[in-house]
Amino acid sequence: METIRFGTDGWRAPLEEFTTPRVRMVGQAVATYLADEGLEGPIAVGYDARETSRGFAEELTRVLCANGFDVLLSDRDRPTPLVAYAIVDRDLAGGLVITASHNPPEYNGVKFIPHDGAPALPAVTDAIADRLAEPDPLPEDDHGTAREVDFAEPHADAAMALVEGITGSADLSELTVAYDAIHGSGRGTTDALLERAGASVKRLRCERDPDFGGGSPEPAAQNLDALIATVTDGDSDGVVDLGIANDGDADRIAVVTPERGYLNENLFFAALYEYLLEDESGSVVRSVSTTYLIDRVAEAHGETVHEVPVGFKWVARAMAERDALIGGEESGGFTVRGHVREKDGVLMALLAGAMHAEEPLDERIDRLLEDHGTVVQDKTSVDCPDDEKDRVLSDLEDEIPETVAGTTVEDVNTADGFKLLLADGSWLLVRPSGTEPVLRVYAEASDAERVRELLEAGEELLEPLV
Repeated sequence: METIRFGTDGWRAPLEEFTTPRVRMVGQAVATYLADEGLEGPIAVGYDARETSRGFAEELTRVLCANGFDVLLSDRDRPTPLVAYAIVDRDLAGGLVITASHNPPEYNGVKFIPHDGAPALPAVTDAIADRLAEPDPLPEDDHGTAREVDFAEPHADAAMALVEGITGSADLSELTVAYDAIHGSGRGTTDALLERAGASVKRLRCERDPDFGGGSPEPAAQNLDALIATVTDGDSDGVVDLGIANDGDADRIAVVTPERGYLNENLFFAALYEYLLEDESGSVVRSVSTTYLIDRVAEAHGETVHEVPVGFKWVARAMAERDALIGGEESGGFTVRGHVREKDGVLMALLAGAMHAEEPLDERIDRLLEDHGTVVQDKTSVDCPDDEKDRVLSDLEDEIPETVAGTTVEDVNTADGFKLLLADGSWLLVRPSGTEPVLRVYAEASDAERVRELLEAGEELLEPLV
């Protein structure tokens, strides 16, 4: 049981730790938790494209059914946000998804989604962890039933309706979009939604490969060379207007434009928020690691920014509390008001396409930066075992410098790790990853050279402590 730890977004582990008996224990814990909470409805079970995911999903299904719950099992690997939508749409007790998201193929994971469709908060995951136990089946006559369902079509209907309501039209018939699934669960889902909206779609890595081509299904710039080349250079059939990629379970999005190539997620977030504010009003929720460009957009429109720790569960909670228009993180996870409070890379693909169809994204961002100033952000990682993270951060608290890279530290934000706010408006953040054995170091400034200096200073600050 000590091996099963719920982090930022569920429990992930290498396959030597993520075993069938432990997955069954998680299934029993969820069943016990739901029963204790008096939730008796069906449970959704989804899974990603990894070799082991379908089998683990079937194990969860057996345990849940043996505890008296009916189960709706996805008919194939599908994106996590489709399961979250199904929970709300069908008024289910909750859901489980077997996925390790962007982690490499030798990992797997499981996340529990409560009945509101938002990521589980620590009070819930702690309650589940407290109930970890060997499966305890009811008499066979009391078992629930399982059936396979298609989670894709209802989600697609909702996404089309939502984007049409926001933009007035979800017509992408003038666009050619390149879509890179990185062999993950977005294939046959995100590309199908774009085609339904009328786009001509060029597919890259849209065949299932449980090994993701030998890498990780992480939609970072260094993993998207072919997509970037397709959009910036065009292909044999002509111009490509926009590029979209998803991570392994398609809850995150990456965008590629003809002029910029890989579009920094912070810029996409700021552009999308400003776009939504053309017709709507509302505050914005961003994580502590996300750009202050969001704050400039909000201020220009008389709106409020709500800063939360990293982890979409905190974004989702604040969106509910504040009725925010949009919430997101610099890692490419976003959702909007009127949708489930779970990050959704499939919906965002359609919304990005609609925004681009109205005005090219490069032009939008040129204007955004002209109006609000240039902001550059980057991040790096420092290896640190999970069981050492608390000690390192405790030691760091006593080592906060008065200056960083020659600039005075004016304030320290401890919402999530240590965010050093500097006199020149730049900042440096050090926080523990909730999914990998590393410490994350983020920096934001007005130019790339300054960001590089800050990141180096952050690494130097951590080096004697790790």
